[in-house]
Amino acid sequence: MTTLARHPAFVRLWLSGLFAETAEWMLQVALPVYVYRATGSAGSTALVMVTGILPMLLVSPAAGVIADRFDRRRVLVVVCLAQAVVSVPLLAAGGHQALIYVVMAAQSALASLFEPTRNALVPALVGAERLASANGLMGFNSSISRLAGSSLGGLVLGVWGLGWVIVGYLAALVIAALLLVPRFGVHVEPSSGEAGSWLDGVRAFRDPSLRATAVTLGLIALGQGMFLVLFVVFVTGPLRGGDADVGLLRGIQAVGGVGAGLLIAAVANRVSAVRMMGLGILTLGLCSALIWNLPQLTTVFWLYVVLFALVGAPAVVASSSALTAVQLRVPDEQAGRVLATVYAGFAGLNTVGTLLAGFLVGTVGLDVLLDVQAGMLVLAGIAALLRRK
Repeated sequence: MTTLARHPAFVRLWLSGLFAETAEWMLQVALPVYVYRATGSAGSTALVMVTGILPMLLVSPAAGVIADRFDRRRVLVVVCLAQAVVSVPLLAAGGHQALIYVVMAAQSALASLFEPTRNALVPALVGAERLASANGLMGFNSSISRLAGSSLGGLVLGVWGLGWVIVGYLAALVIAALLLVPRFGVHVEPSSGEAGSWLDGVRAFRDPSLRATAVTLGLIALGQGMFLVLFVVFVTGPLRGGDADVGLLRGIQAVGGVGAGLLIAAVANRVSAVRMMGLGILTLGLCSALIWNLPQLTTVFWLYVVLFALVGAPAVVASSSALTAVQLRVPDEQAGRVLATVYAGFAGLNTVGTLLAGFLVGTVGLDVLLDVQAGMLVLAGIAALLRRK
């Protein structure tokens, strides 16, 4: 971790991601809340969220090819500036509902290019021996961004209005782009001149180890999708909480992620990525099972604040280690396409899990679905730990 802190190119990439992700969280929090306040419609609010997912699925094939075909540092600069540009109409035209849908869709499409490009760049920048630590710091980065962006998005919207949220969003993205303008000083572009077909990102999963990691990630995606719905029902039902309680418990998970990111950066290179992934998922599943069944004993709210803060740690361990496991199995010239495929698949299965939970919770019952969700994670963690590589 200390070595990475003295790596100027990685530090700039890390800081750029910090500002870009903070900006993204500001918008993701502020726009749905703004629409709900303006319309009073939960359906309209849900539509804003959906427009933040579907473009990722549609754009991912092209995103992977772009990440492998062009200078990745320049691609990140262009993406940050393009995200800033597409939000400018909200300053001029105000918070018109149709315009908000367009901006969310465009922002999501561009974000689907940012993540695979950045994560394809990291291995070539830091080397395989420091990759796990670098991903740990990226996980720390994401948790800090989530805390800062979510808080700022809600605070600025409530005090100064949507216009100032957009101003903050623009400023953060411009800073993120400026950090990446200077060259890295090392050759980090893909070795081949042609990126090939986007289907190469799918064919890469013929590798048994990569395919096994993808199955594990698929179970996590389904479980996380179920969580998004079940969590709200759980807090407002068994815990008898309100909207503020939902927001607090959802955001507090980032606290555990901050500590986990630093821990991974310090020790991850001593443990295999697959083993770390398995331990993270298994711990996440067991903690989830504990939380879901605890209301039978107590509903003291502060206890759940502590538990949800802690559960953010294994979540970051699992996601960071899974990313490392994928990166180590993929040649640099295919990294963008493979990672874009992973992110698209994750988003798709996440959506499936959300829809399944929303449809079944009224018929199957909350308690059963909560245990199924936790059980899926436990099984995924055990399966990863039983793998030889």
